[in-house]
Amino acid sequence: MSTVNLTPASRADEPAMPLFRPEHAALRDSARAFVEREIVPNVESWERDESFPRELFASAGAAGFLGLKFDAEVEGSGPDLLAQAVWVEELARSLSGGVAADLGASTDLAAVYIDRAGTADQRAALLPPLLRGERLGSLAITEPDAGSDVAAITTRAHRDGDGWRLDGTKVFITGAARADDIVVAAKVSADDGAPSDDPHGQITLFHVRADDDGVSRRRLPMLGWRTSFTGELTFQDVRLDDDRRLGEVGSGFAHITGAFAWERLAMSLGAVAAAERTLELGIAHARDREAFGRPIATFQVWRHRFADLHTRIRTARALTYQALRLVVAQADDDPDLDAARVVRTVGMAKLLTQRLAFDVADECVQVHGGAGYMMEYPIQRAWRDSRLGPIGGGTDQIMKEIIAKTYGL
Repeated sequence: MSTVNLTPASRADEPAMPLFRPEHAALRDSARAFVEREIVPNVESWERDESFPRELFASAGAAGFLGLKFDAEVEGSGPDLLAQAVWVEELARSLSGGVAADLGASTDLAAVYIDRAGTADQRAALLPPLLRGERLGSLAITEPDAGSDVAAITTRAHRDGDGWRLDGTKVFITGAARADDIVVAAKVSADDGAPSDDPHGQITLFHVRADDDGVSRRRLPMLGWRTSFTGELTFQDVRLDDDRRLGEVGSGFAHITGAFAWERLAMSLGAVAAAERTLELGIAHARDREAFGRPIATFQVWRHRFADLHTRIRTARALTYQALRLVVAQADDDPDLDAARVVRTVGMAKLLTQRLAFDVADECVQVHGGAGYMMEYPIQRAWRDSRLGPIGGGTDQIMKEIIAKTYGL
């Protein structure tokens, strides 16, 4: 009996994507080599230890991967959103959601807010150490009673002479348990300078150092992302000079919503890449595992499931790359671009890809049979890590609301 080649198509077999240039192909090769050399061989031990070394940030920084979105004046190598997309995809193929998340939290979240909201002096002081991987960053918005509803945050910043006093609690903050520099969203009252009593217009961003007096934190154990230093932050009467404020008083909500598109797009890019790698593992197992005298990959039930998953991955990648094109056009200030189309397409990509990644992992656990339920097989990690996708960065339910609104519903 002839066997069917069920190995996923290589990237060279994919339709040409005009948005990527030859230098991005070279970057992809370099990024994949870095991930396969520095991360993949260590993932299992890091997962057991529920940790990974800080030195990985410095290694990625030295290789230039942390500065792809930033100008040379702050020691970046960009800005190039397409290059950043390549890095996000290749990092996701490591199938260590925690490593990818913490690396992303430092430079794809915290550093981006500093770059967007900070003064020239703040950018010059804070960004180079983050892009070199010498210091780690984190973005603190979510609170125990304020997740998707950002305007409901209760962390407060009060005027104190020529500075501020910060009080409140943040939770589920990626990388927070060992971050050095934390971007914190807090509310400022109208009496303290907010432009209005509207909760959205009170949100202001601040730079907090982990060693500031009054800052405490604890790491949170999680179902997945076991290597991530996700944590809870508490601020008790933290004194901040005014030069720790990032942007104008009341401008925080605009910066947050402005950054959502890339955050959700990055999650989409990572989910598709992780789904593809997960499927590779599932198919490899199906080719090796025999039942009734032949590889289970040759049974029609699994061939058809793999065909379905291939189709869904290709579809998801096409939508995600369309969202990437739109986000790049928006960053380039395309005057003909419909902003609602960007929001809609990114929301659709995020909604589709996060569920896809989990479904692929779930099917691949199934094809592993009992082995898929054992911790010694990496497929279980793909299942655990991917479950966060439909929750983080805006839940599936919020994505559907956003999409519906863009259609006037």
